[in-house]
Amino acid sequence: SATPPTPAPTTPAQVAVWLTMPDRSALFYNQPTGLNFGTATNSDATIAVDTTQTYQTMDGFGYSLTGGSAYVLSQMTAANRAALLKELFATDGSNIGVSYLRVSIGASDLNASPYTYDDTSTPDPTLTNFSLAPDQAYIIPVLKEIVAINPSLKILGSPWTAPVWMKQNASTSNPFVGGSLRPEYYDAYAQYFVKYIQGMQALGIPIDAVTLQNEPLNPNNNPSMVMTGAEQAAFIKNNVGPAFKAAGLTTKIIAYDHNPDQPGLDFVNTVLSDAGASPYIDGSAFHLYGGSINALSQIHDAYPTKNVYFTEQWTQAPGNFGADLTYHANNLVIAAPRNWSRNVLEWNLASDATYGPHTPGGCTECLGAITISGNTVTRNSAYYTIGHAAKFVRPGSVRVATNTPDGLSNVAYKTPAGKRVLLVVNTGSTLKNFNIQYK
Repeated sequence: SATPPTPAPTTPAQVAVWLTMPDRSALFYNQPTGLNFGTATNSDATIAVDTTQTYQTMDGFGYSLTGGSAYVLSQMTAANRAALLKELFATDGSNIGVSYLRVSIGASDLNASPYTYDDTSTPDPTLTNFSLAPDQAYIIPVLKEIVAINPSLKILGSPWTAPVWMKQNASTSNPFVGGSLRPEYYDAYAQYFVKYIQGMQALGIPIDAVTLQNEPLNPNNNPSMVMTGAEQAAFIKNNVGPAFKAAGLTTKIIAYDHNPDQPGLDFVNTVLSDAGASPYIDGSAFHLYGGSINALSQIHDAYPTKNVYFTEQWTQAPGNFGADLTYHANNLVIAAPRNWSRNVLEWNLASDATYGPHTPGGCTECLGAITISGNTVTRNSAYYTIGHAAKFVRPGSVRVATNTPDGLSNVAYKTPAGKRVLLVVNTGSTLKNFNIQYK
């Protein structure tokens, strides 16, 4: 590791400072000299933290544990994998304390090949052949190891497609791609979610929430499926909501899971404004491949009782550490919570040196937060952007008010343990001095 050992501070400090620099000269480095509040004044900018003005409660920070991520982790020796998972999911020492994961229900495009849990050649509306067996190879064993480290980890499940026999108008060359859910299988697909949640729970893996379709407006990924806002509203109010209720499931139903551009905002409005669907819906989820992160506040303001989530953003390989660090810290880790998101999830946790595994037609340039080659681990920009938040902004932390001086993008919290946390990114090209004031 490039991080130097942390010397013991010579005097107690009121504020610990952890720093990552875009030139890698400091990487999640606990500065040996902390900060203390004083009475001296200067002409530097001041970030005023007001803990009396509160906003949303945070659920956590993390990644998608894709099938590919689980695969490359599973190829490590047990001892090396255990050490890496402790670094990622434990909170002590310099471990980063990841508190939230997204997993795919069935395969995502970052699996070696597409699959669902009921891949039969003929329709199976009673789901007689439903099985989590495809996940038993890699994803379930790795998840069990992670949950053993952090039993309170929140997990969000998202499907990339329904079983192909449930779909119409899919690609003729690959039915895992595109198409939409046949109306006659809405009930069967609702039960598919129920069986998934119950099956994972029986394995000791609680699913806190689901979205009903990853990127419902994207028909081109392998796998993928299109779902309109009107279709999702009907699916929730007539099928998924009642099915969860009948099964006694408390798993949250989160709408959408795509970009906050105009088509996306129209989609969310269609779903959240549906009087029959709304009672079943916890909130809506967003990516940032189009639109503005500030649009999340528009959704919050229009539907203040519904939660907002940020569930995916890739880092394009091979990556530019400094630029990626600054962009993601500013636009995701800071801006998403400032626009009411309860979480921030980067895309894939881990990939190999060639950005795989991935499906044919899946993402070929998705840089993992870590790159794993055998037992060698390279920590990329998303490791640090999430680490700075996840370690300190523990679940149950509440966002509090701050101002934003020019070039000092920031967000602040008070934690369940009574600590105050301030995350700051210098969006300029020169070093900046600033003051911190709080009440």
